[in-house]
Amino acid sequence: MFGSRKISGSRLVRAVAAGLLMVVAAAAQSGTTRISVAGDVQAALLEKKVIPVYPPLARAARVEGAVRLQVIIGKNGSVVKAERLSGHALLARPATDAVCQWRYKPTLSHGESVEVVTTVEIIFKL
Repeated sequence: MFGSRKISGSRLVRAVAAGLLMVVAAAAQSGTTRISVAGDVQAALLEKKVIPVYPPLARAARVEGAVRLQVIIGKNGSVVKAERLSGHALLARPATDAVCQWRYKPTLSHGESVEVVTTVEIIFKL
């Protein structure tokens, strides 16, 4: 559901893409080469997703929860940098290692690739 009415998957993807285009257009007008995009919007451009390995020590200690990362996606769609914003320290390294292997479709602004800053949340559940 989107709001109070149902929306199909393809319509949702088109709506997310339209939102991304508005953000990119605004960034282009301001002359920036790195834009900030909401995580759910950027997720629509994800091409390759690597699932993190649950660390044995965290599993033994029954540690679970979410790790929130700030991610910089390069002009070519590869993850350039991922930093922990929140989450358990035992889960941070595997989350970061996995996200650094992710690949997105490049974000274009007026035919030129731009870097993107976004957030990603990885949930570890036993």
